[in-house]
Amino acid sequence: MMSRTFPVLAGLLCLVLTANPVGHAVAEEVESGSKPLNILLITSGCCHDYDFQTKSMQLAFKRAGVDANWTVVNEGGTGTEAQIDFYGESDWAKGFDVCIHNECFANTTDADYIRSITGPHREGLPAVVIHCAMHTYRGASIDDWRQLLGVTSRRHEHKSAYPVEVVAEQHPIMESFPDGHTIQLDELYVIEKVWPNATVLATSKSEKTGQSHPVIWTNQFGKARVFGTTYGHSNETFEDQEFLKLLVRGTVWAARGDR
Repeated sequence: MMSRTFPVLAGLLCLVLTANPVGHAVAEEVESGSKPLNILLITSGCCHDYDFQTKSMQLAFKRAGVDANWTVVNEGGTGTEAQIDFYGESDWAKGFDVCIHNECFANTTDADYIRSITGPHREGLPAVVIHCAMHTYRGASIDDWRQLLGVTSRRHEHKSAYPVEVVAEQHPIMESFPDGHTIQLDELYVIEKVWPNATVLATSKSEKTGQSHPVIWTNQFGKARVFGTTYGHSNETFEDQEFLKLLVRGTVWAARGDR
């Protein structure tokens, strides 16, 4: 079943940003935007509380003073294989400033279907990819989705409290993210490959092997900017104010940053 919601999340920008800063560079992008962000959120599939995560993100944008219109598509059920009807329209991406992918369908492998999603991004629709989006379509033989993501991952390690090491502190997305901030209850995704157009912004270290894996990054996919994070498993993560502000900054950067 598909649900779409269109709440306009607005506020007095200067007051909200004073109380809940999202970073100076991104705040300038917010202020310079003459229209609300039109955000498409695709959220469904296995393993997570997508309703809670959706509400948390919407509230985070409101707290940050980012004026946004949301279209939420939640269909495909709670399994690991589905094709979302919304993508069946040739112009599904029309009118959106950015698409947030927070879906989890590891066993969907149809190449034509996957390319119906990646095609509009390659042509310029900015993207944000969260957590299980990295394992979505992981059984596919084609690399189009992985090239969109900017990383390849097929497995994760156990849930734990993972400190985040910022490696690109000058990037506007990381401007106010505290180096060493701990994500209290989440999964560390094992990153097999970082694609050539991706830039790692932060890493976390495996408690099993000591190896550091990218957990926050940006990517260029065709004409589209992409922001990604492998964190986002638990409700605790979506209650973490630093993580939520990171999602806001990353989304605004993808949608409105200088190209």
